[in-house]
Amino acid sequence: MTARDTQVQGIFNRITTSYDRVNSLMTLGRHAAWCREVAQRAGVGPGGRVLDIATGTGEIALALRRREPRAEVAGVDFSEKMLETARTKPGADAITWEFADAHSLRFDDESFDAVTHGYLLRNVSDVPRVLAEQVRVLRPGGRVVVLETAPPRGALRLAISAGMSVVLPLLGQVVAGDRRAYDYLKDSTLGFIQPARVAELMREAGFVDVGYESKYLGTNVILWGRKPGS
Repeated sequence: MTARDTQVQGIFNRITTSYDRVNSLMTLGRHAAWCREVAQRAGVGPGGRVLDIATGTGEIALALRRREPRAEVAGVDFSEKMLETARTKPGADAITWEFADAHSLRFDDESFDAVTHGYLLRNVSDVPRVLAEQVRVLRPGGRVVVLETAPPRGALRLAISAGMSVVLPLLGQVVAGDRRAYDYLKDSTLGFIQPARVAELMREAGFVDVGYESKYLGTNVILWGRKPGS
């Protein structure tokens, strides 16, 4: 991992206990519904294998498991503290939780029917490498579904940016007692690339049938794609 990756790892280890609550507050409760939509778009059937990268506290992994209880779900993250919280949630015993660096996954080539992740790409040092790893571990025809933040644009861009600059660090201070960590999350959101560029990077990595849908005044987005093949 790079120095930046180590810094980000430390931030997520610090905010574990407040992470779900702040996500829910910031999205007015919509975050859970987006996780369910990611699980639905992954389309994993009985006996299928799905890998949820940057699983955090496990919201997407658990949504995947609830949607298809006969699927094999693995949730991986580079924050051990996040994984500790994920393991305590109802239904967590049915999921395999592991430490992993998204830049270099330990899994064999073509070993999963779907890959999902939430808020991963804005936090890694090498987006093309991370996407290439996802192509590698997917079976031909396998799907990738991504939940990400997006920098606001359009007529409301300045208002939304100003609101996030105030509200997110304030929530970090009040809810988590860690304003600096949430300053980073604010900066990584406002400074991230637009969804169209993420989709372009997905195509460059080898995914086809790439598309996306914006959420919540354009500040969040769900993207999807497929590895070529049967």
